[in-house]
Amino acid sequence: MVRYELVGLDLADIRFAVSPLNELVLSLRAWRDPGRYPLHLRWMHALEEVRGSLDGAMLLALTNARLWTPDFLNPRPYSPLTRIDDELADLADTDPAVVRRDLEAVHGGPLPDPLRGPAPRVLSRIIDALTGYWRLCFEPHWPRMRALLEGDVTFRGRQIAQHGLATMFSELSSRVRLVGNAVEVELRSKLDYTTTTTGGLTLVPTLWTTHASTPISADEPPMILYSARGVATLWEPQPLQAPRALSGLLGATRAGLLVQLGTPASSTELAARLGVTTTAVNQHLRALRTGGLLVSARHGRAVLYRRSDLGDLLAGVG
Repeated sequence: MVRYELVGLDLADIRFAVSPLNELVLSLRAWRDPGRYPLHLRWMHALEEVRGSLDGAMLLALTNARLWTPDFLNPRPYSPLTRIDDELADLADTDPAVVRRDLEAVHGGPLPDPLRGPAPRVLSRIIDALTGYWRLCFEPHWPRMRALLEGDVTFRGRQIAQHGLATMFSELSSRVRLVGNAVEVELRSKLDYTTTTTGGLTLVPTLWTTHASTPISADEPPMILYSARGVATLWEPQPLQAPRALSGLLGATRAGLLVQLGTPASSTELAARLGVTTTAVNQHLRALRTGGLLVSARHGRAVLYRRSDLGDLLAGVG
């Protein structure tokens, strides 16, 4: 059991945050043991064609049979709006001694081959592997994931306001509870430590745990990762909705895309949302853009589409 004692002002310093890097690293649990994560099988099947171009040996070395991951790869985030580029930049500054310590804590005995060698070189390879994994497997789906995680944070804040901290903690997981001024987290592992929450306690919703987890080391900033609400619906195709008149004019699919594209999105993201191929979505997007209803702009590696002024008028929002 891990026990976080809330001292003084720490009682008021309980914050929620979202970490793209946490989600990226914790998802490797599903690579190692997909049977434990049946809700994500649709996503995993969709990634099979790109996994061969990743540094799979390194990525799998970042977990063990108990599905632990190194603490330095699960940093405490400070905002629901944390950016992956910022987290990867911070990761590059990790003390080599911390890298070595945390990898050894996860694996116990001899390190897997990809993790052997000077710590700075190992860290560089880890960052390269995670960056490639993010670009190919996470980035197209992150808006959808982030929306679910941010929705959970909103729900928990409302829960605190309406029912108090004890109720909120008890509903994070059956293994989390507030007892007096201490938060207790029962873990399936043999971790056992008690520490005070100097600097506050951060609660992090995640898509990749079934109950709750904490850092391995008591020296890490206090943090509880818990299962976000609604994970079961994450990979379900989302129906396109549009006014009947607009559907009659453009067709149901193009009308639905026009309605959705008040917020910029890429064809890959839209395909993931709708459960169709990127090629099919691109055909509709090109037709809408040719008709002057969409505009597009490159954003990093992706092309984002959004409604034009004419598209706004046609969708009834102009």
